[in-house]
Amino acid sequence: PEAYGKENAAVSFIETHFSYVFLTAERVFKLKKPLRGEGFDFSKAHLRRRNAFEELRLNRALSPAVYLAVVPLTREMDGRLSLAGEGAAVDWLVEMVRLPSERMLDHRLRERNWRRGDIHALADALARFFLRAPPAGVAPGRYITRFQAEARASRNAFGACGASPLAFAANALARRVEAFLLRQRRLLTRRARERRPVDGHGDLRPEHICLGSVPQIIDRLEFRADLRILDPVEELAFLALECERQGARGIGRTLFNHYSERSKDNPPPDLTAFYTVMAALIRARLAIRHLADPAIENPDDWKRRAAGYLAVATREARRLGRR
Repeated sequence: PEAYGKENAAVSFIETHFSYVFLTAERVFKLKKPLRGEGFDFSKAHLRRRNAFEELRLNRALSPAVYLAVVPLTREMDGRLSLAGEGAAVDWLVEMVRLPSERMLDHRLRERNWRRGDIHALADALARFFLRAPPAGVAPGRYITRFQAEARASRNAFGACGASPLAFAANALARRVEAFLLRQRRLLTRRARERRPVDGHGDLRPEHICLGSVPQIIDRLEFRADLRILDPVEELAFLALECERQGARGIGRTLFNHYSERSKDNPPPDLTAFYTVMAALIRARLAIRHLADPAIENPDDWKRRAAGYLAVATREARRLGRR
């Protein structure tokens, strides 16, 4: 604890897939793991440093008061490690303000104590962010190919998981997605030609949102720019899906109303349904992939989570093609 300042009596530790996260009473320090994978490389210290500064830059667009600095981890003359000491830098951490857990949207959803005023403030902040975000300029053909690839990846993931009922449902949804892409190709092509996709958030989930009169939206995806290139309606559909999954279906309507009012963008209902189907199918796929981990302790929990997402996707898929 003394490494973080004399006032810190204790430090909590969280490990995520990509990071080690250290929490004091008032601050959060995030250290990337030395990993390499599809589209990202944190294997060397200079690459982690570059990524830390990119995380700081991107997230200050949404939460400038939360993302404070990039802090060097230094090795001192006696061999000890220190935060921003006088020795040589051996790694880099992002320093953030610690947000109150009781104001995070996922906590409020679980406790059933979210307020309409907070949701309106959030919806307005997101609408303003999407209006300021630079258009991505995605080629129409490439935009459609992305959804085809997601449907194919979901079909393959469920085919390999050994859960036959879930695989059957995922396969049926993938076929519905592919049929929609053929039938409504012009609709998606028009979204791309109108430059609707923007450099967005990329991982807009309730656990990344701190409610208040000035909401704080954190953890914008920094290491895969291609995964941030999204239609704002798709990002909002993803957040609405996650809120609905926790029993708050009405939040999505508020999010879309604020966005449409500010942007003058009024997409047809079947486009919103399509984006919701895609979001649910992708989240189901990520859940079911946990079954491939031989050390997994709760496979039934992940199956139930995948089944829940597939149920939402199946319901929304019935709306595809309606006008």
